[in-house]
Amino acid sequence: MIKQFKKYEVKNLAFEIKAMDSVGRRVEIMLAHFDNKDSDGDVIRKGAFSKSIQERGANSTSNRKIAFLRYHDWEHQIGTFVSLEETDFGLLAKADLGRSTKGNDAFLDYQDGIIREHSIGFNYVPDKSFVIGEGDQQFYEIKELILWEGSAVTFGANSLTPTLDVSKGNHSEVLEQLNTQMEGYLTALRNGKGTDERLFSIEMGLKVCQEKYNSLINLKAFTVKEELKVNEPEIVPIKQNIYNYL
Repeated sequence: MIKQFKKYEVKNLAFEIKAMDSVGRRVEIMLAHFDNKDSDGDVIRKGAFSKSIQERGANSTSNRKIAFLRYHDWEHQIGTFVSLEETDFGLLAKADLGRSTKGNDAFLDYQDGIIREHSIGFNYVPDKSFVIGEGDQQFYEIKELILWEGSAVTFGANSLTPTLDVSKGNHSEVLEQLNTQMEGYLTALRNGKGTDERLFSIEMGLKVCQEKYNSLINLKAFTVKEELKVNEPEIVPIKQNIYNYL
């Protein structure tokens, strides 16, 4: 199995809104599927999220609870998860949308069918990810992930990854945007104001920026290799403990 890992990944789930209560502003969604091989060759097993749910789920006492975001943006929280449950099918989430402008916008987007996909932000746990099988039947069995957040994303859009901009050659523009975003986070950290939850969101936002930057570097290097037609030996890499999106 030849697998190109990027430190920033997006794997959306289409049409995964199970129910919506327009009065109570509650949505029921699937955030991940179990036992099916995805486009990156991952097969997530039931139990992969149990530790995260126990430690930082809706019923935990943690001040770093699993967040409900839009576009994986830690400054764009649209509500709160009231339950996260592993079913036989996948990770089922129930969330209440907030009354803020961002929460209201998300509520309208759910009603209008604009939000139709969801994904998760996570870290791999290296010693809980295993290469199974050979050849075309090979896959990565994922027995544990560190779940940080679940995000609503717009159907048909992939606004999180800089890959499209990179393919058009807009490296400088993307890097400038990242620098501006990181400077904002750094200024907030220097001021040191806010709750632990806010400071945690800033920390996670910086991690996302870091992975976007790394993805740009990795993609540029890969593009150069393709242009030079450099043939690499087949290597099965080990899952890294990095912040990812699924």
